[in-house]
Order: sequence, then C-alpha cells, then structure tokens
Amino acid sequence: MNKRKATEYLDIEGVSPYGRWFNQLNAEAANKVTTAVYRLELGHFSNVAPIGEGVSEYKIDFGPGYRIYFSMDGNELIILLGGGSKKKQNRDIESAKKYWRQYKLRKHKEK
Repeated sequence: MNKRKATEYLDIEGVSPYGRWFNQLNAEAANKVTTAVYRLELGHFSNVAPIGEGVSEYKIDFGPGYRIYFSMDGNELIILLGGGSKKKQNRDIESAKKYWRQYKLRKHKEK
C-alpha cells in the first residue's frame, strides 16, 4: 500500500494554522483528529467532501463536529490547512481556501 504523507501548511511567518488549532484540543479530541489524519495518509477518504478551490473537509463525528481542512499536492502529499468545528465552519473554510491559495502561490514562485 502506498502511504501518503500529511504535512502542515506554514504561513509566511512559519506558523501552522492547523497546529495552532490542534494544540488547543483536549486529549480525547486530539486523539480523534490524529486518527483521522492517519486514515487520510492510508487513503481512507470516506468522510471527506470537497468544499471548493481544491480544498477538502474531513468530518469527524465527535464532540462539536470537528473538521480538518486539507488539500492534495499531487497524489502523495496532504497539506493540512486548518481545523475547526461545525459552529465556525464557514469562517474556517474561507481561511483554508486562503491558505491553499497562498501555498500554491509560494510554491509557484519557488520554481
């Protein structure tokens, strides 16, 4: 089995929006999120829905309805853009799309 690799998007200051969100989770929620990311790396996309502009949302049926926002860079690299809950979903989606645009722009400039 070909395992994908998940990595955190870093903004221009080197800060990970995903990491900032993840570090505020309690232990049980962090465990659920870690398991979800591992499942993504294994290719399990059953809880995933596209949300536009190349960004997808992994829904976790736990607590307030946690979400992981990510994009694929090729077939093997998962870029973790952020996370949140159902309550702040619209704002989180807009942020994830913005981070994905910034990621692609910086990657294009590096070529």
